[in-house]
Amino acid sequence: MNAIINFMKRHYKILLTIIVLSIALFAFNIKSKSESDPEKDKLLLELLTFVIEKGHYSPANIDDNFSKGVYKEYIQALDPSKRFFLQSDINDFSKYETLIDDQILNKDLTFFTLTYTRLMERMEESKKLYQAILSTPFDYTIDENFNTDYEKAPYAKNEKELKERWRKQIKLSALSSLTDRLKIQENRAKGIIEDVKSSDEEEDALMENEEPSLVKKKVVKDDEKPKTFEELEKETRVNAKKSLDEYFGFMKDLNQNDWFSVYINSITSRFDPHTNYFAPEEKVRFDVSMSGKLEGIGARLQKKNDFTEISELISGGPAWRGKKLESGDLIMKVGQGVSEPVDVVGMRLDDVVKKIKGPKGTEVRLTVKKVDGTIKVIPIIRDVVEIEETYVKSSVVNKNGLNYGVIYLPKFYIDFENKNGRDAGKDIALEVERLKKVGIDGIVLDVRDDGGGSLSTVVDIAGLFIDEGPIVQIKSAGRKKEVLYDRDKKIEWDGPLVIMVNSFSASASEILAAAIQDYKRGVIIGSKQTYGKGTVQNVIDLNQFVRKSSVGDLGALKTTTQKFYRINGGSTQLEGVSSDVVMPDRYAYLKMGERDVENAMPWDKIDAAEYTVWTKNANFNKAISNSKSRIASSENFKLIDENAKWIDSRTGENTYSLNIDKFKLAQKAIEEKAKKYKPISQYKNHLQFTSLPYEVDETSKDVVLKEKRERWHEALSKDIYVEEALNVLDDLQSKPISKQHETSKKDKLVKS
Repeated sequence: MNAIINFMKRHYKILLTIIVLSIALFAFNIKSKSESDPEKDKLLLELLTFVIEKGHYSPANIDDNFSKGVYKEYIQALDPSKRFFLQSDINDFSKYETLIDDQILNKDLTFFTLTYTRLMERMEESKKLYQAILSTPFDYTIDENFNTDYEKAPYAKNEKELKERWRKQIKLSALSSLTDRLKIQENRAKGIIEDVKSSDEEEDALMENEEPSLVKKKVVKDDEKPKTFEELEKETRVNAKKSLDEYFGFMKDLNQNDWFSVYINSITSRFDPHTNYFAPEEKVRFDVSMSGKLEGIGARLQKKNDFTEISELISGGPAWRGKKLESGDLIMKVGQGVSEPVDVVGMRLDDVVKKIKGPKGTEVRLTVKKVDGTIKVIPIIRDVVEIEETYVKSSVVNKNGLNYGVIYLPKFYIDFENKNGRDAGKDIALEVERLKKVGIDGIVLDVRDDGGGSLSTVVDIAGLFIDEGPIVQIKSAGRKKEVLYDRDKKIEWDGPLVIMVNSFSASASEILAAAIQDYKRGVIIGSKQTYGKGTVQNVIDLNQFVRKSSVGDLGALKTTTQKFYRINGGSTQLEGVSSDVVMPDRYAYLKMGERDVENAMPWDKIDAAEYTVWTKNANFNKAISNSKSRIASSENFKLIDENAKWIDSRTGENTYSLNIDKFKLAQKAIEEKAKKYKPISQYKNHLQFTSLPYEVDETSKDVVLKEKRERWHEALSKDIYVEEALNVLDDLQSKPISKQHETSKKDKLVKS
């Protein structure tokens, strides 16, 4: 989840004591060390524990219980599938289960060094295992099973058991891919194209401990010659080996510092789920995710064996504007201006990224191998790149003769380094103004899947819909509460308003929904409750605590310093925000909220702030009642709820047969059951969504942006939840509306 980040200047007094004390503790020179520097690691341990203990809202005691928690989480993070460590390794590690607290306080790295060294050894051994396993065909006639519930599985007692575990896991992956390929051939002979998962995706899914599933349309050429079972079986093993080679290539890219970050975060997460250490590269990525911009060439990169591949060009960026770099190009060398280029083949992806990124106006020269095999040197002048997916977007839809605006906010973004830069508050205000110019009669603000972001932008956004008043209350440990107000009496939009949420709407999204709900300013519609994150984090640059350091960048710490509360005094922590209108969704019965996370901070409440409930909508309660009635009688939502229960019931099904006949029967049973729920994905609300005039002009010049907007508009036209939100806007209208254009949709989903 994205944390709620307060402005450091606004709440700097909370950390003032830490800074003053740190000068005394850490104001010394440190000699420059190598990349894997034990002294730097010890310094990090000392810094992190000190800053957390002094700045955290409710720091945990670093004792034996704390040690046990770190041990469990760390070992699980190193080997979640239990395919590297043996039971003998765990026996060696368990001696430190209650000693980690002492090692933290004494800056002792013995436990980390032991686990890291052993993991590297086991990974090298595992490469030989999978290569040997995939060198010969699998026998799919044997009656055997594999259980993918790794949490309950014991560690292998010896290398023989470990190899057997690898064999079965790889065999399951290959079997899933093989049955897909066989089915494609069978259906092709019948002229049928099925929705199936590609083999590469199936391998990747199994590497991520997912179960086989049918998710993607596989298109087969009509003139493709049918292959024998033996040929298809071999293909699946080749793909499995390719996937595992890439996986281990990625693991090879991780250095000791990366694994030490895993250890550090196993420690920080014991204080609460949102206290995390950011290594320097992670801090850069966090800043980009919050601001939505970076300085570079505007290309997304991915590792492909020893090569770095251009996976996507960011629309509007320098590389996109230059029209010379293309997706699929392999980067061979990187040069800075006229300097000698550096060979980057075999280099870590993070290190390649560092060489390509740079200040605006500087030149980088990329030597690339094109898809056709030719080698070209492409000069690019770096610039500020905006990641469009970060920012707010809006659409207009006409329903029953009325125009409604749909605003989607992916996160509460802000540029902490530039107060004049883009932020969610200013951009939402601009979208509302644009929507008003085209004469909208209601607004749907969609914060589904919005994990949060900047606290200040929440106050700005909520303030657009009320005259003035409190938005959220904040409390630091041992201090009086602070109330954040909207003091601007101007109301940007005083008409019908609906806020859409789901179980992944968290943090800042929950503050917004709670404020709108407490004021009764709009209707909250969505999942039964939101995520339930009611804490505030500050990101603290650890470099400020060490004077004259030459160890390099120490990274940053994101730590929980405050809790926030609704203006009615309640907390969203654990409980989230309960929707005024609950719409069934497919994840409704799964445990996915803050309340299901270990070490989550408890719920509590404080005194309410003084505020005045909005009274300008006489149809408020009626609109909620009407919506509940529609949903209760809707066959569409009944089917979605039934699907959600089925998904929940299947979470305990972890055992798969490795016999091809039994596997096919099991998959066929799942497919037959899934057919019942296929109409959910085929639903259409038959509403037409369009861009605002300014964006129509932009998309006429940018084909990538045009395609993105067309895909979004198509998704909106298939969204049953957006349709119901628009129905609520209908009911919130002060004057009766004509529904002569509205078609009967009661059984549309089931019949379509």
